[in-house]
Formats: sequence, C-alpha cells, structure tokens
Amino acid sequence: MSQLKKTPKIPVLEIFGPTFQGEGRSIGQKTMFVRTGGCDYSCAWCDSAFTWDGSEKPDLLTADEILAQLDALGSYGHVTISGGNPLLHASIGTLVDALKSRGITMSVETQGSYWQNWVLDIEDVTISPKPPSSGMTVDYDRLDVFFKRLPEQQRAVKIVIFDEADLDFAAAISDRYALKTLYLSLGNPDPAEEGTIAPRMLSDLKTLWERVAADERFNHARVLPQLHALVFANDRGV
Repeated sequence: MSQLKKTPKIPVLEIFGPTFQGEGRSIGQKTMFVRTGGCDYSCAWCDSAFTWDGSEKPDLLTADEILAQLDALGSYGHVTISGGNPLLHASIGTLVDALKSRGITMSVETQGSYWQNWVLDIEDVTISPKPPSSGMTVDYDRLDVFFKRLPEQQRAVKIVIFDEADLDFAAAISDRYALKTLYLSLGNPDPAEEGTIAPRMLSDLKTLWERVAADERFNHARVLPQLHALVFANDRGV
C-alpha cells in the first residue's frame, strides 16, 4: 500500500502587508512580507531576534494556508520572503512555486550560508554577508556557492555598516566577487529603542555618506537608509 505524501509545512512567524521594502536594491517596492522562523546566525544587532531566540514559536503552515492569509490582507503583486534565514527551509519551495504560478514576483534575503534550489526562481535575491560588528564568521566556501549558481541579474549584495571594520569587510567582499554594484545599509544599533529614531538615523546616514564619499573603494556603492525605520521606527508588522 502506498503512503500518502505529506504536504510540506513552512515555519511562519509573521505575514503582513501591503507595505514597502525598506532597504537594499528593492527599496520602495510595494510588497507583502512572509517572515519565517529559524536562523543559523545570532547577530549582535539583529532586528528580528524573535525569529531564532526562542521567544516566539512559529506556526507550521502549508503554501495554500499562507496564500489564503496573503489574499485576505489585500491586493499584491510582490512578496518578500524574510527571516531569520529563509534558506534553512526546503519547504519554502512549495510557496515559491505557488506564487510563481500566479505571476507574483518575489524577493528574499540571506547571509549566504545555506543553498536551496528554489532560490533560482526568486527574481530578487539579496545576499547579505554579515560584517564584523555582527559577531558572526563568514563561511566563504558556502558563500561562494551563491555567486557560482545565481545569475548576476538575480542577485544583489548588501552589507550592513556600523563602523570602519564593517567598511573594510564590505570592500573585501566587493573585491572577492568583482561587484559592479554594492549596497551599503546603515545599521540600526538598538532595535529595541522606542519612539522616533529618524533624527538619529538621519544624522548617522549623513556621517556614513561623508565617509563613503571620500573613499575610492566605494565608487560603485549605493548607501541607503533603512527606510522602514525612518518611517515606522522599530515597530513590527509594517
């Protein structure tokens, strides 16, 4: 007797939108967000530590259940699959297939530590290796895989910047992969800070702009804020 095939489940912590992508190459893109649980990193300044620190438990949902929640929120043409590190989960391939069949475009961000073949069907893949300020160590053998397998037009590289060591790291990443464009994203030092943070972040952005403008290593760089933090501060689900 043949066994029934189990429907893959995806660990989901948040589904929200419509909203806008706040950073990287897709900044300003109207999108829905599906935030998955689990991460193989524990960055010192992570703004979504609830995805990996055990403080919240994800719901295990099928692709059809996720689509139903997205549909209930409003109209959309783009979905951002976020985390944590979404590429820990092979099961996300079922959601990618379902969205693709509807003509929905997608974005995903990862530190480049685990490969899944479903990422080849994502139009906008942000590879975000973590700099020294994160406290993490990059596995370059694993990171290399993304640059070997992903077509250049599908991928972008974003580095979060807090200090000079992070800038040196970004320059080294750019050299290693001969990047034509490098996205530098202003870091948010305290994701738990309450109230308006825009004045502080704009001041920090001005400082970073001035620093990068004077550095010939970054003539191909685009220095961006975390737009969502300027608008919504550290609120969740926006």
